[in-house]
Formats: sequence, C-alpha cells, structure tokens
Amino acid sequence: MRSTFHLLEVSKRALFAQQAALSVTGHNVSNINTLGYTRQRANMATPTGLPAIGMNADRAPGLLGTGVYVTDIQRIREDFLDVQFRNANKNTGYWNNTVNTISQVEDIMNEPSDSGLQKVMDQMWQAWEDVTTDPKDESSRSVLRERAVAVADTFNHLNKKLNELQADQDNEVAIQASSIDSIAKQIAAINKQIGEIVPHGYQPNDLYDQRDVLIDKLSGMADVKVTHADNGIVNVTIGGQPLVTGITSTPVTTQKNADTGKNEVLLGGAVFQPAKGSGTLSAAIVGRDETTADMKKKLDILATNMAREINNFHRQGYNLDDIKNGQKGPEISFFVIEGGTGDPTSAGNIKVNPEILKSLDKIAAAQGTPGIPNDGNNKMALEIAKLKNKPIPAGTGPNDFPQDTTIDEFYRHAIAQLGVDGQEAVRNFKNANITGNMIEMNRQSVSGVDVDEEMVNVIKFQKAYSAAARVMTSMDEILDKIINGMGRVGL
Repeated sequence: MRSTFHLLEVSKRALFAQQAALSVTGHNVSNINTLGYTRQRANMATPTGLPAIGMNADRAPGLLGTGVYVTDIQRIREDFLDVQFRNANKNTGYWNNTVNTISQVEDIMNEPSDSGLQKVMDQMWQAWEDVTTDPKDESSRSVLRERAVAVADTFNHLNKKLNELQADQDNEVAIQASSIDSIAKQIAAINKQIGEIVPHGYQPNDLYDQRDVLIDKLSGMADVKVTHADNGIVNVTIGGQPLVTGITSTPVTTQKNADTGKNEVLLGGAVFQPAKGSGTLSAAIVGRDETTADMKKKLDILATNMAREINNFHRQGYNLDDIKNGQKGPEISFFVIEGGTGDPTSAGNIKVNPEILKSLDKIAAAQGTPGIPNDGNNKMALEIAKLKNKPIPAGTGPNDFPQDTTIDEFYRHAIAQLGVDGQEAVRNFKNANITGNMIEMNRQSVSGVDVDEEMVNVIKFQKAYSAAARVMTSMDEILDKIINGMGRVGL
C-alpha cells in the first residue's frame, strides 16, 4: 500500500520544480538587453520510481512515480556559431581599422582639391612656362618663386601630417596590446572563479556569458582560438600562441624597436607578429608600417626626383647676375635640403634655395653657350617646364623611381592606387560585416531571449505551479479527514 504522505512529496517536488523554472524565465526576461547574455532553460526529469510499499514485494507492472525535479539550468548556446562569429569578427575588425587608416591618409593628401599637392605642382609648372614668355620679367619670377615655396611647404606639411598619423598608429599598437593583455587577465580571473565553482556541481552560466563576451571582444583584435579544459575552464590562443592557459595569462606588452623606434608587440617577452588580416592589432601595425609608410615613401621619391631634375637644369643655367657679369657664376640649386646646399633627400626637408628667396635674379632661366654673350634667353626655363611630363628612367637608389615614369604620372598613380586600396578596403569591410551580422543573427536566434516565448513559459509554469498547489491542497484535505475525522463514530 502506498504511503498516505507520498502525494505531498510529489506535489512539493512539482512546486519546487515549477518555481525554479519560473525563476529562470524571470532571469531571462530581466537580461533581455544585457550584452552577451545567453538565455537559460530549466531542464526537468522524472526521478526513479518506487515500488508500492507493503508486506510483500509489489508485482504490479510499473513503478510508483515520485514527481519531478530540475536536473540542470542549461545555457542555450551553439559553440559552432561562436567559432564562426569569432572568425568573421577578426576580419571585420581588420578591415574596419584599415578603412579608417586609408581614410585618414586620403584626408591628409586631400586629392583632388584646389589646395592639394597636385594643384600646387601644376601651378609651379605653369609658372615656369610663364617665365619663358619674358625671362627677365620680375612679376613672373616672383610668381614662380611663390609657387615653388608653396610646393616645398606642401611637401613639408604632408610629411609632417603623415608622421603624426604614423605616431598615432604606433600609439594605437601599444593601446591594442594593452587591451589584449587586460582582456586576457580578465578571462584568466573568470576561469579561476569557474574552476572553483564547477567541481561542486554548480553551473556558473552568467560567468560563462561574461567570459564569452570578453572572448568575442578579443576576437576582433586578433586571431583567437578557444579550447575547453576540465571544470569549465577554457584555454585561449592568439595567432597560434598561448594567451590564457587555465588561470594564468601570458603578458602582452610593447617595447620600442632599437632600429625603427616603433612599438613592437611582445607576447610573454618574445616578439609577436599577428597574421596580416587578423583583427585590429594587425590593422594598426599594417597601417603604420605599410599604408602610411608607403605614402610617405612615395612623397619622398617624388620630392627628391622633382628637386633633382629641376636642379640638374637650374645649375647649368644662367641667372640675371650671370648675364649682367657676362660670365657663368657659381652653380645654384633651385631646391635644397633644409639647412644645407645639397639636393633634398625627403619630402620633409625640401626647401627653396635661400639665395633665390633673397633675390629673384638668382633664378636661372637662360641657357648659356660657351664663347657667346648671353643676353637672357628662356631655354633653361623651357627645359624645366617640360619636366612635368618628361619620362624619367627607373633607378636602383632608395629614392629613385621604381619604373620608368614622369613626375606627374608617378604622383597621379600614387593617389589613384590609394583610392583603389580604399575602395577594396570598404568592399572587404562591408562583406565581412554582412557575414558577421548574419552569423550573429543566427547566434541570437539560438541564444537570444524572445519575450513572447518567455511569456508563454511564464503562463505554462504558472499553470503547472497552480495545479501542483491544488493537488497539495486536496491531499491536505484528505489528511485532515483521516487525522481528525476517522475513528470518531458515535462521538
């Protein structure tokens, strides 16, 4: 015969189970707007049944049910989608930063515009042509000098701005490394908490969520791989190298390279070079060492070749002082290195010769012929004006043109290539972003909280709770009758 109190125990278990399910549902609804929250579900199961209690072993088919209990509170999450999202997120982070870098370089170059380098160089070439009309005219010489100063100043300004951008990118490398180090320490700390809780049979779902949010953030910075260990702990690598192992994180720092003076990333004391195309750290390094550095180098090549070609003709020419004296005086370069007399070596040190700044007569527009008096022709100015479109052969020096080209073509190609790189970066960012958003939508369809679904669960668990309470009330009335009403016949 079954126990009279058995149904009380069954009802009690039902009340506890439905109450726990209601609490989980309430927790889901409370965190509907919490970043990285994964919806949870109270899984229920039936305990092992019991044979009916009696003098003899029960031979009836089946066992007596003992109610219900909550087996665990499960995070509804798909690990495969996490892996997909993190792979997409590293691409999104890389191309987003790359788009920003190229956009900053484009803003500095400011092409095409009325104040860009292309415009001021065109004005200088035009000024040389104007000088050919009347080589002795002071006004045309004055315009030429001002146009040349504008060209030198523009080169100097662009070089300065690109240096500042490169310095900012170098700082960004240090900031990215510091952020990775901070996140790694936080993941290790959460690993420690989880490792202390799980062995006791608990499921720290909210700690899992906090850790996954950090790993997702980390995946936008570098190529992240996650492996699961015992007791809910995970190990994390970046670029194939250990970053978090159990409750210990590998330090991520930066130091200035002795040769370049730029920050290099250290992982555990060793130089770490992230794979190109993987996260914002890689983008910061590529932006600093390739995108910005490449434009700086092209400007240096342009400035030195332009100055060298102009100087080669100008030093051979006759200026007004030579013509007045009836003989060729000391050779004068049109452009010089800042603080010296030699040819400029970069866009940052090109200047108009101070002698020309002091006297317009030092501009050598004429070409002299040995033994023939020179009364001031325009042949040298004509040769210099032609340099804009004159083919210049490739050289092997660090500041020589890498292939046969003209001064004008070289700069136009550099700006065009920057635009193409920018378009490619925008396209890749959009593609990566679309892929990442699609994966995140799939992940939210599995892990996100749906208010309508949770409200249905509230009603379902509430009804079950009320029914269990009614069963317990009925059993209470039965027990009251047994205890207080039975055996009182005749009273």
